[in-house]
Amino acid sequence: MQSKNPTRQYHADEFLICAGCILFRRTPVPKPPSIDGIPNGHTHTRLEVCLLRHTIRDEWLLPKGRKDRDESITATAIRETYEESGYPCILLPISLRTRAPASGAQTKDCVELVERSCEPFMMTMRQVADRNVKMIWWFVAVVEGEKVTGTQTLVESYESQFFDVQEAVEKATFQSDRDVIETAVGIVKDTFGDGTLI
Repeated sequence: MQSKNPTRQYHADEFLICAGCILFRRTPVPKPPSIDGIPNGHTHTRLEVCLLRHTIRDEWLLPKGRKDRDESITATAIRETYEESGYPCILLPISLRTRAPASGAQTKDCVELVERSCEPFMMTMRQVADRNVKMIWWFVAVVEGEKVTGTQTLVESYESQFFDVQEAVEKATFQSDRDVIETAVGIVKDTFGDGTLI
């Protein structure tokens, strides 16, 4: 008997599992001048997104890469983001509408709003050829520490740079990356509002 849902299966040599992060940071913005001699006590920050410029192809991309054998998908996302950008990072717990059930849950498949989730917020499936697919799992991360040099592998050639959210969306070379950035920004703003990333 065939499944009632359209189904396509791939052997291990026909798919590649990848993961990456939308890497955020908040940058202090100079305070506006005092008003009528009263110092402005408000702290202003700007939300920024990290993009990578591929120095050979001159493309602006998101940090991502292949999952190593026996590596967890979350470890892949953090490792690849660090290697390609040079920035140490951690996954950022977000408010996420997800189908992933709680551990040990005995319920039917449904969408739930989960607080402080570090699950992937999006998945890109790229059809490279007829029997060759690439699945990219996307996470939200935040910078934790100063940039480190010499983190890229021998075959990588990237320059990392942070941009204001809107500029990052406009600068990203591919529409699929723009969609991922906009989705992540929406989730982060829904989770934290105008507060500082934690």
